Amino acid sequence: MAVLVLDTAARFCSVCLFDETAGEVVSAIEDEIGRGHAERLMDTIEAVMAKAGTSFDALSGIAVTIGPGSFTGIRVGVAAARGFALARDLPVTGVTTLETIAMQALSGTMPDGPLAVLIGGGRGQIFLQHFAPDGTVLDAPGAVPEQGAGRHVRNDCALLAGDAAERAGLDLPRAVDRPVGTIEAVARAAQRYAHPPSPLYLRGADAKPQQGSVLPRRMAGEAVS
Repeated sequence: MAVLVLDTAARFCSVCLFDETAGEVVSAIEDEIGRGHAERLMDTIEAVMAKAGTSFDALSGIAVTIGPGSFTGIRVGVAAARGFALARDLPVTGVTTLETIAMQALSGTMPDGPLAVLIGGGRGQIFLQHFAPDGTVLDAPGAVPEQGAGRHVRNDCALLAGDAAERAGLDLPRAVDRPVGTIEAVARAAQRYAHPPSPLYLRGADAKPQQGSVLPRRMAGEAVS
């Protein structure tokens, strides 16, 4: 039995089948596409399943990245994971992009102090979270201003990771220059960190509702002119 692992939270459209018993990836595709996750995801899933020579009946669960990251990408992945889980009556696990980076950065190594994961959040923000050398979560993920982001990093940090690590302006070793871990890191992180399959955004949407053409709301009992 294998877990179907999906990641569309950033610029990648990545899918793998992960054998939890053997602790290894059975088949995987990881494409850097930028945008267009909705158009690519189902074909990628089909290709990964065909490559492994297996069917959906053989799945034991679904794992998916829930953010933070691209608003559209996150929704595509979470919706697909929920749909497959509902159709096949399978458990679905959410994992954050920050956790996947921590899992990859700490794989096979243990720094002398905590790890700070920093990824670009847009609109002058950076998403930040700290992890112990053994991968234990030390605080909740949050959004900090990009300017002066280093002031929000713990003083005892020994390693930085993520695509915004350089922007912290700290003289510390860096690893995993990505907004999300590899699809294998996603699969392994889902074994350790488990969240409900609900989007994690950490900031409001860029799109705002139009106000200029909105019709005034009529109150109950008010006469129509």
